[in-house]
Amino acid sequence: MALWLTRADVAAVLSMADAIEAVSQAFRLLSAGAATLPLRTNMAVTPHNGSLLTMPAHLGGGLGGIGGLGVKLITLYSDNPGNCNLPAIQGNFVLFDPTNGRLLAVMEAGLMTAIRTGAAGGVAARHLARPDAAVATIFGSGAQAPHQLEAVICERPVERVWVVSRSAQNGARFAAAMAARYGIPVQATADAKMAVTSADVVITATTSPTPLFDGRWLRPGTHITAIGSHLSTAREVDRHTIRRATVVTDQTSACLAEAGDLAIPLAAGEISENHIHAEIGQIVAGQKPGRTSVDEITFFKSVGLAVQDVAVARLVFEKAMAAGIGTDLEE
Repeated sequence: MALWLTRADVAAVLSMADAIEAVSQAFRLLSAGAATLPLRTNMAVTPHNGSLLTMPAHLGGGLGGIGGLGVKLITLYSDNPGNCNLPAIQGNFVLFDPTNGRLLAVMEAGLMTAIRTGAAGGVAARHLARPDAAVATIFGSGAQAPHQLEAVICERPVERVWVVSRSAQNGARFAAAMAARYGIPVQATADAKMAVTSADVVITATTSPTPLFDGRWLRPGTHITAIGSHLSTAREVDRHTIRRATVVTDQTSACLAEAGDLAIPLAAGEISENHIHAEIGQIVAGQKPGRTSVDEITFFKSVGLAVQDVAVARLVFEKAMAAGIGTDLEE
């Protein structure tokens, strides 16, 4: 039996708490060498101003006993919203049984990607944020922001949230929705310095190509999760942040290639590769320490990895099968 799972099906079975556990194990397996993760490909579809991205991965045992195998297929067509009333980004994930190659499921990948990206921030908060972290500041109020905030709230006793958004209207709307959802004060502000200096956790989830705040504003003990920039020429945080922090990556080789947050200060000689403390999977596995003191500033950089997709897709498939959700593609 192979399933087709819609966005609504994924939403019905996938919780953030479960996604955090799946992503945590994916990171552990990756750092342990129990994963195959080829470089993603990006094929231009020039006549239509589009492109097709493929992100394959294989995870070894440890997830449901047999691991996972699959590929995420993403199309990027920037003219879609104006030309044909379709999203600029669309995607599906194809999941296989790694023991025999049998098709298990095809599922809508937009929501799954957003939740697995948030879950990576949750894993980082678990190991790098102070246990008593109560104030979170998030830069950005777009599609990723709710999931990043939810993941931190899953892992830490957040009592107040500040939102710094390029759009005051979107920031206010997001703040109101999150305050209603979690029953805590969530307030949009244009005062980035106040928001950073009062935060225990800072999350950057924007498309900004330049730093969002001065790293000298960070108070001792702050944790930063950066998930927005994924180009070697763009960065959401400055050299002061990187130089002050214990730096942890989702995968160091990927971050050095794709994350300007690290690549830019590295190229300028402001840090060396030795400044990177660990991959988060090494910390999950107990091979490297996470936070070691109350005053330590910690920084987690994630560019997003296909192993996260495989782990979460396998979880979605198993939960959908148990709940009798989805459409049988073989009927």
